[in-house]
Amino acid sequence: MNPLLGDNALKLGLFCTNGRGASQTLVPEAHTASWDFSLRTARAADAAGFEAVVPFARWKGYPENRPQHSSGAVMDPFTWAAGIAAATERIGVFATSHAPTVHPIVAAKQAATVDLISGGRFALNVVGGWNKPELEMFGAPLREHDERYDHLQEWLEVIRRLWTETEEFDFHGRFFDVLGGVSLPKPAQPRIPIMNAGGSPRGMRFAAEYADLCFVIVQSEDEAGVRKQVADYKRMAREDFGREVQVWTHTVVVQRDDQAAAEAYLRRFSVEYEDTESVDAWMRLQGANTQLMPPEILAMMRQRFAAGAGGFPLVGTAETIAERLEMLSAAGIDGALLTWVDYDAGIADFVRDVLPRLEKAGLRAPVTAP
Repeated sequence: MNPLLGDNALKLGLFCTNGRGASQTLVPEAHTASWDFSLRTARAADAAGFEAVVPFARWKGYPENRPQHSSGAVMDPFTWAAGIAAATERIGVFATSHAPTVHPIVAAKQAATVDLISGGRFALNVVGGWNKPELEMFGAPLREHDERYDHLQEWLEVIRRLWTETEEFDFHGRFFDVLGGVSLPKPAQPRIPIMNAGGSPRGMRFAAEYADLCFVIVQSEDEAGVRKQVADYKRMAREDFGREVQVWTHTVVVQRDDQAAAEAYLRRFSVEYEDTESVDAWMRLQGANTQLMPPEILAMMRQRFAAGAGGFPLVGTAETIAERLEMLSAAGIDGALLTWVDYDAGIADFVRDVLPRLEKAGLRAPVTAP
């Protein structure tokens, strides 16, 4: 069974290890994109019983006319996932795919292949595409916001039919024409889980209807606010589409022996050593999304992006981090993707100090030998 469907109340995963990580920082201890880094962190998470390792898709760095910028050094998610699947034993392995960059027939066969390599541990994170300079490399238009989800809906429908149907089929949609569609071999799983991060009203409806794991950026620091955000998502899926979904988020972990030291390090890497060139470019790419924000909200958004792509902060001692994860779980979050500046030390500290607290709280079962 895919570990994403397992019994742990709070599932855990790694995020962004097919590149330099989620942080836009210039601190010397930050990682660079490498296969060795990807492999050893995935194996460490696998041994610790994590449920997921999720890559991100990036075809071009954020700063304009800077082809060598490190934000563009990101390994292809599908071939990366195949390698991770072959090198691990039980962790769920994702690929992330921007629909405008790959034809659904190709994506369907790649996904089925990785699922077979993994023995049924694959999942697919689907993205409609938002980064105009990236899409221009493909000659693909940046569609109007809601139209991106119409395109993604057709793309995913073709893929799911290729995964399941045994006879050739024709598909004639607004965006795709498929004549005699067929794909073999089929995936190992009867249904490959789908993740999608829908934040807008249209995006939320897409995820509630088509995704099994709805990925959110947590917008509140208190349990009541998080609970409402999660409950609204799950209610939409249940009442409008008759579906039960998981809700996941991503986090920035800064674990130290005391709160002051953790907050000082957060400031060090996300403010003092901010990769300003990259963050400025990202802010420009957000365009209209940031123009109407109050200055204080914009500053917070900027630091959250620099720290880890807007992830929920888990900053403090092991006890504090465990308590914040318990709060997220109590509010309805089903899974948390973890990021660090230094993943090697971060995973080791988390597994030693935080994981036992989550087990004691009843959110996770102790790891057993595979």
